[in-house]
Amino acid sequence: MLYHITLHLARSKDYPEGSSKFGYEITAPLDAAATLDAAEWKETRALCRVRRFWGDEFDRHGYLIHRPGGSGGATWAIDYDPKRVIDDEAGYRLNKHRFAVGEYVSIQDEDEELHTFQVVEARPIKTAEKL
Repeated sequence: MLYHITLHLARSKDYPEGSSKFGYEITAPLDAAATLDAAEWKETRALCRVRRFWGDEFDRHGYLIHRPGGSGGATWAIDYDPKRVIDDEAGYRLNKHRFAVGEYVSIQDEDEELHTFQVVEARPIKTAEKL
């Protein structure tokens, strides 16, 4: 089932309280354990979109992609430009992390800086919303 997932920047040295001004909105399939579902992603990959919001910067829009290799045999990443060979932002062990409210996930930005985010929303998307 596809979910609408919202991540906000978690506590850090620069943001001791975290920040809702920095984060991601992701449409992705989750399984019963709230982990990314690679099998369903294959069927719905065109719907697996990402919006990155980062303070005063313009929003970036891309796709959640799943590639072979990496830790655990696969890598989840965000691709903002399908014409480029390299992925723009890589998830850190996203195949093992739960996308349940209150959980934490990490994403490495294109400058190779790792940021931790807290899941603040994970709601199922109704069939009509997919279109």
